[in-house]
Amino acid sequence: MNLTKREFIQVMGAGTMAGMSMGKFSEASAATAANGLYDIPKFGNVSFLHMTDCHAQLKPIYFREPSINMGIGTMQGNLPHLVGEHLLKVAKIRPGSAQAHALTCLDYEKAAQRYGKVGGFAHLATLVKRMKASRPGALLLDGGDTWQGSGTSLWTNGQDMVDACKLLGVDVMTGHWEFTLGMERVKEIVDKDFAGKVDFVAQNVKTNDFGDPVFKPYVIREINGVPCAIIGQAFPYTPIANPRYMVADWSFGIQDDNMQKMVDEARGKGAQVVVVLSHNGMDVDLKMASRVSGIDAILGGHTHDGMPVATLVSNKGGKTIVTNAGSNGKFLGVLDFDIKDKKVSDFRYKLLPVFSNMLPADPEMDALITKIRAPYEAKLSEKLGISEGLLYRRGNFNGTGDQLLVDALLDVQGAEIAFSPGFRWGTSLLPGQAITREWLLDMTATTYSYATVTEMSGETIKTVLEDVCDNLFNPDPYYQQGGDMVRVGGLSYSCNPLGKIGTRIGDMRLNGQLIEAGKKYKVAGWAPVAEEARNQGNKQVWEVVETWLKTQPGGRVKPRKLNAPKITGGLPNQGYVG
Repeated sequence: MNLTKREFIQVMGAGTMAGMSMGKFSEASAATAANGLYDIPKFGNVSFLHMTDCHAQLKPIYFREPSINMGIGTMQGNLPHLVGEHLLKVAKIRPGSAQAHALTCLDYEKAAQRYGKVGGFAHLATLVKRMKASRPGALLLDGGDTWQGSGTSLWTNGQDMVDACKLLGVDVMTGHWEFTLGMERVKEIVDKDFAGKVDFVAQNVKTNDFGDPVFKPYVIREINGVPCAIIGQAFPYTPIANPRYMVADWSFGIQDDNMQKMVDEARGKGAQVVVVLSHNGMDVDLKMASRVSGIDAILGGHTHDGMPVATLVSNKGGKTIVTNAGSNGKFLGVLDFDIKDKKVSDFRYKLLPVFSNMLPADPEMDALITKIRAPYEAKLSEKLGISEGLLYRRGNFNGTGDQLLVDALLDVQGAEIAFSPGFRWGTSLLPGQAITREWLLDMTATTYSYATVTEMSGETIKTVLEDVCDNLFNPDPYYQQGGDMVRVGGLSYSCNPLGKIGTRIGDMRLNGQLIEAGKKYKVAGWAPVAEEARNQGNKQVWEVVETWLKTQPGGRVKPRKLNAPKITGGLPNQGYVG
């Protein structure tokens, strides 16, 4: 995308106004507020709607955004590493407004009670239809992490989400957690369920043997007579972050060179707009945008960053828009282009929060969700306890939801130390809400959630922590995998995000005593990526946690005391709210 300096300033100004419309409506009724929030004037002649990382959440939920999303080096103080008031200031959004609640953790419990739940496919469907009605020809793009993250998606092998996305009107998608259903299941969905309806694109997934594309690298669709290319970028580290045996015949990777080749090829075929539908994670997208030219926009996912403003990145071909549309079905991105003389001349971008009490449920989608859930409703709704404190997951180092998991693993497995993966999916519970089997599965449902107990040396424990920490804080985004720090129970430690690899973790203690490198410790965990784990007869982690929940006095779970490391470097930081 080629913009003059004057045009650049104009579109940046337009982008930063994205959060302003709600201010005067924030005290009004839900219906009035909805009109203010969702009445987005049509702009230009090409529009894309973007959703990502819904993690199979068909029903409205609570979801607390992070208080810690630290950026280091060149990433410090820049999107997406802004939280709380720092993010609101950049987006020009008034604290206390509905949009401020959607984007931050500020005054979370009070704001959640006020504004209600977010997301839900029936409410999202209403918003999609509203946007498509005002933007004829608009395409709905799904950035992936759609077929995993709930009890029904696990029990139906992803079919619930496949059916819901077809009804929602998804046009093009790419993937990540989809691949944990296994190669055969993914190909079955793409070749049968999606045939003639949804294009699954991924330029960076090839066969191991001959390097042939597994999926279409891109598609070209016409929008109001304008040829538009959508290039897919699946999560590049799938075989590392998830079990390799699930994608044994396929290779992944970032593949900048092939991305440039696909961009040039699509342009050569007449594409006037080139958009990358990415599951890289936003930091990786920002770097890719600086290295690959000819991309008008990268619509990103994976890191669950709800970005109310677009970032423009310079490269040798011009500038590329980079956005990210959050997670759990709570946002819909709207990107409008004005195409003149066969190229992008201007754009507008909005990130719309999906408030379930401001958007009526679409009847057709609501009926489908009811049908999908009917066989499982009793099992999902079984009450396992009452939470006396807020339960959430998202944040660089720990969350109270994961604290509950590691506390349960320690008690039931008889371990000294417990690990929970730094997953960013999972929903929140407000104090006083029931802990149901559905919420527990929202936090744990994968196809490899085996609970394990292993003897580890102190040296190995440090190595594990250092490796995960490097994935999170490596100064080169291409060495980051996009998850958060492994959550730790029983063990205290310090962390210096600014340190070099192998030096970030220190002062590891168990019951006040320093961990000894050569000593063995009993460590509980779950979701192992090793293939042998699936044949060891281990219980699923939710079974272990259910056992613990049912032993809590009076069925009440006390507020969790968060076990987080002492941060010894990188503060103060605009990605940290103390």
